[in-house]
Amino acid sequence: MSDILFPTSVVGSMPRPDFVRDLISDAIPVAETDYRTRMDAAVRYIVALQEQAGLDVVTDGEWRRKSYIGVIADMAHGFELSTNPADGRPWTIVVDKLSPKEPGVIADEVRFLKSITSKKVKATLPSPALLGERMWDAQLSSKAYPDRNDFVRACVPILRQEMVCLRDMDVDIVQIDDPHLCLFVDPEVRAKYEDADKAAHFAVAMVNELVSGFDDLHLAVHLCRRAGARVRGEEQHGGGYGPIIKQLNNLRVNHLTMEFTAPGANDLAVFDELRDDFEIGLGCVGVHPGEIDLPETIVKRVSLACDKIDPKRITLNPDCGFAPGSGAKVSIDETYQKLVYEVQAAEMLRAKYG
Repeated sequence: MSDILFPTSVVGSMPRPDFVRDLISDAIPVAETDYRTRMDAAVRYIVALQEQAGLDVVTDGEWRRKSYIGVIADMAHGFELSTNPADGRPWTIVVDKLSPKEPGVIADEVRFLKSITSKKVKATLPSPALLGERMWDAQLSSKAYPDRNDFVRACVPILRQEMVCLRDMDVDIVQIDDPHLCLFVDPEVRAKYEDADKAAHFAVAMVNELVSGFDDLHLAVHLCRRAGARVRGEEQHGGGYGPIIKQLNNLRVNHLTMEFTAPGANDLAVFDELRDDFEIGLGCVGVHPGEIDLPETIVKRVSLACDKIDPKRITLNPDCGFAPGSGAKVSIDETYQKLVYEVQAAEMLRAKYG
């Protein structure tokens, strides 16, 4: 991905200040032209923040999206905005057969991003199985898709349209976000499935179908177990990567973005079993609010990984996105400091291993 050791990036999302929250939630309605002008200005700001921190790869913070998975509703007809009975939050749910809208939703994000930075850029898409987990309901969706997996399959061609547009945009990295796959590391979650391995294989098969034929793109899969849940105050899932090694090795991508700062999640033995052609996005910066990892702490974490795999295969990133879900309240100044320390750690590691 880079001609330097330990290139630095974020996973995808960045914290949204209150004014951005108001903008995307329509709390203060504005005309479409004003909306675009203000959102463009906001994205310029969050990109400048990443550049000032010194990152090698930047995103637009996913600030244009009301939801990082709900973005699928901008790509296809068939969804309805409802309320999740579990927590009362807005819930986009599939209620009708999917039909594509005009493609290029994410490419439009990337087009603007590339126009304002000379850094490498990353585009992010939700995985098909994740959409099935979050946007299909046995009662509300059954008329359109009686079986959850049928809905998942229907998402693949919709997402592939975006992949075509991203290839045309010459984007540097396309990342598929699949925290759903990592749920299968948890024994309690696995016990809820008749065949957990089969379900995990299906999730991987859908990613592979999504990326098939895009060998000219640098493809990544983001795996997240606990970090996002900690930020949202939700249930956390335990277990090492071991139960899904077979599935991970079947992924037809170049890069795995993984989580290694959480207690119980730092099982570096996984590198003994993973394919040696994977580039590893090492989650070495915690995203939990109020906890800032010093550069020396980050260096120690990465050095442990360097004992297992070639440093040339390692890129640095936080455990997860900094704003998982529109409701996450995270200090943007604290996030900036974490990224500054990530970059400082990378410089220390380059001196050590270069």
